[in-house]
Amino acid sequence: MKKLIFTVTMLVGLAFSAQAQDISKNALGLRLGDNDGFGGEISYQRGLSSNNRLEFDLGWRNSKHVDAFKLAGLYQWVWNIDGGFNWYAGAGGGVGSWSVDEKYGDGSGSFVFAAGDLGIEYNFEEAPIQLSLDFRPEIYFGGDYSDFRDGFGPDIALGIRYRW
Repeated sequence: MKKLIFTVTMLVGLAFSAQAQDISKNALGLRLGDNDGFGGEISYQRGLSSNNRLEFDLGWRNSKHVDAFKLAGLYQWVWNIDGGFNWYAGAGGGVGSWSVDEKYGDGSGSFVFAAGDLGIEYNFEEAPIQLSLDFRPEIYFGGDYSDFRDGFGPDIALGIRYRW
């Protein structure tokens, strides 16, 4: 049992320390996705160290009869796979507001949410461009929006950013 615990501890430590890659100090672009409706976000990433960064996204979502604006903030850990390929995971949260189309009922309000993030990205060497694909599950709190969304929203998005 001691050997198993030691082995697992060493593997986890290796996974979190091996192949750290210098990430861009700044990246700005778009994140386009589907969270029960199409929407886009202006996305900004700020590198904190060689394998940690912050991501801020300001976006709009449009589902069948509900529009929502969101501001999300995430702390991310980044690991190199090979060359320009990285994978990342993170956690964070945000705030937002929503409104229902008039002909389907009158409602609007604000909400807060907690979010996770898991994705893969490619940083081009020839150009300062980054492409990413990520999955961001969101858990909503507050008022009617969390009731309308059943308290949960899986968000899958494609991002393109300019790095500097």
